[in-house]
Amino acid sequence: MMSDLDFTGKNVLVVGGSSGIGNGIAHGFRQRGAEVHIWGTRPTAEDYSGIAGSDLDGLHYAQVNVADYDELTAYKSPFDSLDVLVQSQGFVRYKQAEYAKPGWDDVMDININSVMHTATKFKPMLSDSKGSIIIVSSVSGFQANIGNPAYAASKAGAVSLTKTLAQSWARDGIRVNGLAPGLVPTKLTAVTTENEERSKATLRAIPVRRYGSPEDMAGVAMFLASPLAAYVQGHTIIADGGLTL
Repeated sequence: MMSDLDFTGKNVLVVGGSSGIGNGIAHGFRQRGAEVHIWGTRPTAEDYSGIAGSDLDGLHYAQVNVADYDELTAYKSPFDSLDVLVQSQGFVRYKQAEYAKPGWDDVMDININSVMHTATKFKPMLSDSKGSIIIVSSVSGFQANIGNPAYAASKAGAVSLTKTLAQSWARDGIRVNGLAPGLVPTKLTAVTTENEERSKATLRAIPVRRYGSPEDMAGVAMFLASPLAAYVQGHTIIADGGLTL
């Protein structure tokens, strides 16, 4: 009997799959039989060699700047069918940069504008396959994030977009759900996870007393894309070890 978490014969695209959470999700699908394509920002897969949190073995890589609408819409996919679209692109600006227009715009272009445009680009393929979209947001979408108004607003927007696309596109056979990670050590969270004082304080606030891992997030993403979640539509699962309780 085939497992509900067997993705053999399925095509999966993970936007932002070159590192961190997206990379963990990409390998989760790959290990369960899927043909996995990933998008990143560097010219070639070799440019990620030796970078912590980046493992591109067995993945099909393409450089796509999702913040550039013209580049995104002009991109020709090497696949002609798509079963799962995971949107794990993310960007943050520190040191109060998001309060100024350039910083605000940079974050919003990647964290919310590109999510909508990428979903729209692949809607026909996903409708044909009766596929699934998973939008990776953050627990910051449910609470204040001091110093990062654009990041928090964009992630709240991603949670709302998940609901709206799910309602609108259900009639096309597309399931849309979300994943909101808590603290997972990545390049975006290094300001906390690699600061000893901040890290200790944060871990005390997490009931399970550990950070999440990309593999933890992959488990939730694969569940949402699988037949096990066939009746789940428009919801964002918070995976934070209890941080926001």
